[in-house]
Amino acid sequence: MSSEDDVGGEAPGGSFWEAGNYRRTVKRVDDGHRLCNDLISCFQERAKIEKNYAQQLTDWSHKWRTAVEKGPQYGTLEKTWHAFLTAADKLSEIHLEVRNHLAGEDADKIKAWQKEAYHKQMIGGFKETKEAEDGFRKAQKPWVKKLKDVETSKKNYHLARKDEKTAQTRENHAKADSSISQEQLHKLQERVEKCAQEAEKCKDQYEKMLEELNRYNPRYMEDMEQVFEGCQEAECKRLCFFKEMFLDLHQHLNISTNESFHALYRDLYQGIVAADDQEDLKWWRNTHGPGMAMNWPQFEEWTLETQRPISKKAKSSKSAEDVMLTSIVPTRDGVSQTPPQTRRGGGKEDVSEWSDDDTPKKCLDANGHEEDVKVPGVQVKS
Repeated sequence: MSSEDDVGGEAPGGSFWEAGNYRRTVKRVDDGHRLCNDLISCFQERAKIEKNYAQQLTDWSHKWRTAVEKGPQYGTLEKTWHAFLTAADKLSEIHLEVRNHLAGEDADKIKAWQKEAYHKQMIGGFKETKEAEDGFRKAQKPWVKKLKDVETSKKNYHLARKDEKTAQTRENHAKADSSISQEQLHKLQERVEKCAQEAEKCKDQYEKMLEELNRYNPRYMEDMEQVFEGCQEAECKRLCFFKEMFLDLHQHLNISTNESFHALYRDLYQGIVAADDQEDLKWWRNTHGPGMAMNWPQFEEWTLETQRPISKKAKSSKSAEDVMLTSIVPTRDGVSQTPPQTRRGGGKEDVSEWSDDDTPKKCLDANGHEEDVKVPGVQVKS
């Protein structure tokens, strides 16, 4: 509630009709220009808040997207978690749009209206302020002159009545004082009469000036009203413009009416309800649990090849030679005569290494006698 309402339409500084009190209305013109600047500053600060919030959402999303991707969460619930982060990115974009409206379109609109409504003068101040000041001063000047005449006549009248009262007091004291001569008392009585006449004369002048002032009051009020209504019309434009701007600001800040905002939370909700605990448990069972395939041990027939260990070096070498089986050579005097196998490599002869299975074996010849035989050796790359 304004201060005028608090005191029944009278501001603490006095009535509008009193001399000089129109300056509150004149000052309102300058205040209107300042309020435009305040409005711009206010919502530019809000724009910074929107920008910072958007950046924080983006940073938060980036941080936790990496954490979730590298973390232990899996399956459909991981997708749900990512849905929140995606929603944050979309919400960040919406708040950036709000920031762009506030700091760009809305601020430019206010500045343009302000420039059109208030015109700066070379000597300082605004043209509209000077016009209002000059209008009120011109309308009030004749009335102020008459008001001063009233104040002067009032002062003279009150002073005359004071002198009259002083003279009467002296006369009364003289009547009570036997030492006062008749001549002196007569002079005091004449003084009383003279003061009374002067007081009546001042009274007539006072009443006359007051009557003239009252006769001029309607004209004064009419002229002041005319200037005031001009100021009211300009202020009405400002008030209407500010209301329009507040509606625009409300529209830009009210993201609940933004279709992208609703779509964002619809998608997020769908992402949440799509989480399936049974599907996630099934995936884990098949990927890391009993549902995994297993190469169970099976019976394997013995073969010579399966019993001969082959070095890892031979297994991993891409240039490893094929396995070489040597022929069986009869022994003489119980000693193996199997010659060592050699190969050339790098200009040097290397003696092949043989497995431990290359030991003499005994078997029966055609006549039923035991005979040592050499088991074929497996050449292994050293």
